[in-house]
Amino acid sequence: MIDESLIKPGERFDDLERSNLHIIQDPKRFCFGMDAVLLSGFIRVPRGGRVLDMCTGTGIIPLLLSAKTEAGEIIGTEIQPDSADMAARSVKANALEGKIKILNSDIKNSLEMFGRDSFDAVSCNPPYMPAGRGITNPGDVKAIARHEILCTVADVCSQAAAVLKDGGHFFMVHRPARLAEIFERLSENRLEPKRMKFVQPEAGKKPNMVLIDAVKGGGRELNVEEPVIVFKEPGVYSDEIRDIYGY
Repeated sequence: MIDESLIKPGERFDDLERSNLHIIQDPKRFCFGMDAVLLSGFIRVPRGGRVLDMCTGTGIIPLLLSAKTEAGEIIGTEIQPDSADMAARSVKANALEGKIKILNSDIKNSLEMFGRDSFDAVSCNPPYMPAGRGITNPGDVKAIARHEILCTVADVCSQAAAVLKDGGHFFMVHRPARLAEIFERLSENRLEPKRMKFVQPEAGKKPNMVLIDAVKGGGRELNVEEPVIVFKEPGVYSDEIRDIYGY
């Protein structure tokens, strides 16, 4: 039974349709999208492993990882106080306080907060758009979630590398148009791409997302996996999407 007292005015509980998990969201703010769900299905975590999810938003990835993996501890960091608060209340609503911790913090302070070589895996669904492109209000919660106002690809990669153990994995979802920059930033930080998977809206359409798995100190051998096809026909999810979502 969900504790309705955890919801604030304007918020709602959304059923994640997996392991009876629910998440608190405010439809007027930035709600999670398919990219976060796809990333949660792409992440691999060793049994009992320690995971850091940077830019966690309302905590969608830690919640899904609690059901999809055998991680021992999952920490989500989020710079926006209201989003971090929603994420923490979702953790409490799902009685996952013993497994998930949410911190209202800047990812650029990750090394200072956690120390070097402290995680088996790091994940991030970062802002996709460069700062200054199409922003009307830099302080708006949606602008911060979508644009590199408070963190950049360089910040994400450097901090992920700092807190990852050697051989640890960094998982990220981003836009294909920025792959050249992403690979450059990964290489600068000894993060070698090992798996990559494009996401296409339909078969034959250009990909609009890319999932990346990079290993700290890994060798230079990249496996490009079969793409995810979102819709097998108009309005009908593919079997892979239905499996990732848990339908």
